[in-house]
Amino acid sequence: MLTLYNSNSFYDDQENNKSQACQKPLEIYSVIDPLCPECWSLEPVLKKLQVEYGHYFRLRHFVSGSLESLNTYIPKRKGLKTAEQIAEKWEKTASLSGMSCDGDVWLENPISSPHKATLAIKAAELQGKQQGIKFLRKLRENLFLNKQNIGNEEVLLEIARSVGLDEEEFLNDLSSEAAIKALRCDLKFSQEMDVTQIPTLIVFNDKTDDDGIKISGCYSYDVYVEILREMSGVTIEPAPLPALEEFLAKYAFVATKEVSVVYQISCEEAEKQLKRLVLQQKVERVPVKYGTFWRYIQTR
Repeated sequence: MLTLYNSNSFYDDQENNKSQACQKPLEIYSVIDPLCPECWSLEPVLKKLQVEYGHYFRLRHFVSGSLESLNTYIPKRKGLKTAEQIAEKWEKTASLSGMSCDGDVWLENPISSPHKATLAIKAAELQGKQQGIKFLRKLRENLFLNKQNIGNEEVLLEIARSVGLDEEEFLNDLSSEAAIKALRCDLKFSQEMDVTQIPTLIVFNDKTDDDGIKISGCYSYDVYVEILREMSGVTIEPAPLPALEEFLAKYAFVATKEVSVVYQISCEEAEKQLKRLVLQQKVERVPVKYGTFWRYIQTR
């Protein structure tokens, strides 16, 4: 669903000062739930947008929901009442999207505290935007691929360690007023923007007073590009695609589906090219429940 949204509200209060200091004309606000498989399935499209049009926009993630729903999570939402139903929904989403998410986590290692997992994202962001992005990605990899209980503090600490966060600072921030306030701001933002479905992307142009566009749900890549063109008000051109090895070096751990979408090739062709890099000992193949991920091998 595409809707217009006036930017003269929460957006102005929170971001105006930062926006004036930045040259990129567009803001994309991604409203997600870190436990949502549909949000995870949007990752390939977001990657391609960043690779080709990232020089035109800044991307920021917001957590959606309410404190009550974050504590109880899915069982009371959308008519899903049992772990089996949740698992089945995840499996169906994974099979349709190509982005693996293993629903067995709800049967074998269910998330003990969704609220703590969400708060951890805000705690990570306190150490910098890029650190927060890395943490969010690793958090979702551990949940969807490794069936980890991301509500467990030890699991969260290990994720923080793996992305290079200061562990002591992260642990302190998990229960800090700053992280709690940041999460409340995200929830308020979702309410201000009348977000009723996730994922939702909201696109604004900092250089005009025009309404933003809210895109609820998942669409094809071309839809998002057309919205960027419309919102920019000028002709925008995609950056050339990087060499595959360069892409892998930047993102470190990616799905076949992500490579397929970014390079507009079939998953079969993506696998073929990635296997060549495996033979060159530049990439490690990581099988998952649905499809394959690929880990770039760093060289000194």
